[in-house]
Amino acid sequence: MFNDTSTLRSHLATRRSGKARDMIAPGPDANELRDIIALALRTPDHGKLAPWRIVTIAANQREAFATLLKNAWVAENPGAAGMDLSALDQFAHQAPSLAVLISTPVRDSKVPIWEQQMSAGAVGMNLLHAAHAHGFVGSWLTGWAAYSPAVAQAFGVGNGDTIVGYFFLGTAGADLSERPRPEYDDIVSTWDI
Repeated sequence: MFNDTSTLRSHLATRRSGKARDMIAPGPDANELRDIIALALRTPDHGKLAPWRIVTIAANQREAFATLLKNAWVAENPGAAGMDLSALDQFAHQAPSLAVLISTPVRDSKVPIWEQQMSAGAVGMNLLHAAHAHGFVGSWLTGWAAYSPAVAQAFGVGNGDTIVGYFFLGTAGADLSERPRPEYDDIVSTWDI
């Protein structure tokens, strides 16, 4: 994939999250999405537990996903019936490809839950890097839909599991702008006792 270290550095330096609502076709086809996910699974995993799983939502399932979101919102927010729920509809239909990452820590393992959850987060970052390496842009979103018990249940999220996020993948509809990044010296220090 990378024939020299400058190409790898360039890849890391140019990865940007795009706005899911601005993504256009094409997105990854079935084989590209499979490869992106397979690359994402090459992540640190103490104990080889694979404490995560991924659910893809196909284009022909987006309307059902939108219905799930709207029904869950109304059930969890008394008085929401009859409100404009177009934002939930838009969330469900944005970007050409959509995958849901779920943290599924193994409770009876010697590996701390926190480490297992961090491994799921690493899968998420790898999804974004793998999409970028394939020439696509990605967006990792959470929001209400990641914390809704009804939505979680629809994805088979068990007790103690969590939706890590929704990963929207596609082609950038416009140039991606750089966002402010932390200054190195504000974040990194040398330990000195």
